[in-house]
Amino acid sequence: MEASCISYKETGFFSPTVIDYLENRADLKPFYGHRPDMKGFADLLKTKKVVANREILYRVLTKQYAHNEQDSNSEFKILNSKLVADNIDLLKLDNTYTITTGHQLNIFAGPLYFLYKIATAIKLAQQLKAALPDKNFVPVYWMASEDHDFAEINYTNIGGKKVHWWYEASGATGRINPDTMRQALNQYKGVLGMEGHAGEVANIVETAYTKFDKLADATRYLVNALFGEYGLVIIDADHHEFKQQFAPIMAQDIINQNSYKNITATNEQLQKLGVHIQVNPREINFFYLKDNLRERVVFEQDSYQVMNTEIRFTETELREEITKYPERFSPNVVMRPLYQECILPNIAYIGGGAEVVYWLELKSNFDFYKVDFPILILRNSALIVKKEQAAKVKHMDLSAADLFKATDELKTCWIKKHSNHNLTLEEEWREMSALFEKIKLRSYKIDPTLSPSASAVQARLKHAVDNLEKKLIKAEKRNYAVRLEQLSIIKAELFPKDSLQERTENFGLMYVKWGQSFIDELVKHFEPLDFEFTVLTEK
Repeated sequence: MEASCISYKETGFFSPTVIDYLENRADLKPFYGHRPDMKGFADLLKTKKVVANREILYRVLTKQYAHNEQDSNSEFKILNSKLVADNIDLLKLDNTYTITTGHQLNIFAGPLYFLYKIATAIKLAQQLKAALPDKNFVPVYWMASEDHDFAEINYTNIGGKKVHWWYEASGATGRINPDTMRQALNQYKGVLGMEGHAGEVANIVETAYTKFDKLADATRYLVNALFGEYGLVIIDADHHEFKQQFAPIMAQDIINQNSYKNITATNEQLQKLGVHIQVNPREINFFYLKDNLRERVVFEQDSYQVMNTEIRFTETELREEITKYPERFSPNVVMRPLYQECILPNIAYIGGGAEVVYWLELKSNFDFYKVDFPILILRNSALIVKKEQAAKVKHMDLSAADLFKATDELKTCWIKKHSNHNLTLEEEWREMSALFEKIKLRSYKIDPTLSPSASAVQARLKHAVDNLEKKLIKAEKRNYAVRLEQLSIIKAELFPKDSLQERTENFGLMYVKWGQSFIDELVKHFEPLDFEFTVLTEK
């Protein structure tokens, strides 16, 4: 593939706050630590304090991977890269750090940006190792296995078809047994077809969703099949020993409501800067977690209650429950990042635009608990343009930047560029404006009160001229109806439902076409610290 780039700002798909962060807006600096560049990483590593227990991290990860290997018999042994095992070993060393991204357990790897996050983490780890060879950097995918929003993960879109896993789920999604996925699995495989690398994809998803009894293990297998050869380490933080490390903060935060106070104060400051707040903290930012149960903990009537249940604790009982069963307490969206930084030797978090913004809300809470804040990296975004699509784009004389315009705007710009007629009335209006300046001056000399009347006539005429120009363009569009229909088709293929391709389309058909080289191309062309949108065009 060939890569070209355009600025995130130019695409029109990214929030002003994300653009401000990338452009180093001064008044956002108090809400994060170091800048997302090589100097920022070098500075952070000079003072980085790792609070994670490396031995526990190594031991639990080793058990989790061994569990996958045992459950899937020989298949996982074939897929499990030696580099993954080597990277898990490296985590025991004091000069090893992680580059982390996280995502929900979307079936069949959900939309493309699921993979783009991981490819960004891998590439950044490679670049940091090249720049700082005396240290080790391990890419990590954090599975959101404790999330309970099943409706957000139980479908994917592939080849214009929605594949849906129909199931009534409750509790943490990572603990769900995927044994009811057969209908969705068959539908997905049906879309893949029989050509190219379809058999590889079909085998991966078939093994993932039929050989494991937990969605978290199935997802680990799937992601490892795609990225294992790059040494990606996949972590499931729904574990007793991990939660044990976080237990003191959990107890302190639930009882004293520190995160609520800290983040609320930060959000008030951010709102004054015009930042759209992504998440709002609750008084208690933890759920109570058991099989088929994940409900909020609230403080009511002098006791800690688990909503929609009869479970309640006094303060003493709550402390005892956290000490004995820390795995029963699950952080919500504002506490999960702190949990992550407490169990990983992490220096960077890679997320989408909304994630970067909500992490800005959290730094004061990190400071309160004396945990280093990671460097925030906006994940790479990409548009994949197949060879036949590229030919159409070239034939229509479109640039990469043109493709990101709204369909109507794109058509108007194309018509103005390619029409044999001059469709703008700008020159004529300049002449009229000069004439009106003379009229307004004459009116003012006769009677100063007439000047506003002249201006009003000018405004009405400008409106009429603008409408006439729109009619000229509309008429010319009818003359080019066939070409514009072709343009609409190209736009719909590359931007399904007028959204970014990466937010809708699944990786499956791209893997069918290119196989593992599709993943290789992402890692090859992504530049995590350049902060530009990548357009990958098939040669």
